[in-house]
Amino acid sequence: MNGKAQLGEFLRTRRSQLGPEDVGIPRYGERRRVPGLRREELALLAGVGVSYYTRLEQGQSLNASPQVLDAIARALRLEEAERLYLHNLARSPATAEGTGGGSGRARRPAPERVTEATGQLLAALAHVPTIVTGRRSDVLAWNRPGHALFAGHLDPDAPDRPAQRPNMARLVFLDAHTRDLYADWPAKARAVVGNLRLVAGRHPDDTALHALVGELSAKSADFASMWADHRVTACAVATYAMRHPLIGPLTVTQQTLSQEPGQNVVVATTEAGSPAHTALSLLAHLDPQAAPRPAPARPGARTETG
Repeated sequence: MNGKAQLGEFLRTRRSQLGPEDVGIPRYGERRRVPGLRREELALLAGVGVSYYTRLEQGQSLNASPQVLDAIARALRLEEAERLYLHNLARSPATAEGTGGGSGRARRPAPERVTEATGQLLAALAHVPTIVTGRRSDVLAWNRPGHALFAGHLDPDAPDRPAQRPNMARLVFLDAHTRDLYADWPAKARAVVGNLRLVAGRHPDDTALHALVGELSAKSADFASMWADHRVTACAVATYAMRHPLIGPLTVTQQTLSQEPGQNVVVATTEAGSPAHTALSLLAHLDPQAAPRPAPARPGARTETG
């Protein structure tokens, strides 16, 4: 799906989630055939023509101005991250599969590598749980406490082998250990989906990203439902209650530091002097392989298809 098609789908979905009562439009007891606002109502709120807005939803308009997009964002009550996502979709190349220039054959993306500067930062954070992820949430590197906190059940050398790198989105949705790790798993899952939405808006022609989304949609009904909701979230800082198999329950703040080119350094910190801080400091000295393994699945814990 190219950027224009994604733009139309995003607009249709978010319009359907906004009811007349949300924007002060009286219903007068009428029964509506479609959920949410009508196209003409949204166009009126945004101050644009109905035919023009219709073309946007149908992926036919190629020249939406920033002012028009901002007006539509206000009408849809979008948050800042969602507004930026809307702009990214609107200015993305309109090159659907099989059309446009080039041979039509998608290039295999080159393996991502940790930059020298990011490697230096990871080394400086040797005693703080840290992982480096790529554009599509592949784990490019982690330090010892980062591996022990987030994925101690996996081979610590896996990020060094591009073909076998763990992927944090896959782990959150498809891995029992990671699912059990988060006390409020839905909050973590929504953050992962929201971040993938942001990346998809910036890189609508990323075939590897589309393949990841397709895989997760097929294997996890939870992911498919959250992806279809079209919520966009920028989670630079988030606090999570975790249930670690070696050090027990603790609350950590996960901070994401964006690096070039498209790499993220995810750091987990705790309040100084807290029991969680003490537990986290011990984690690097424990053997993560000694942790009990969760059962492959629990009844009702994961809804997957395929």
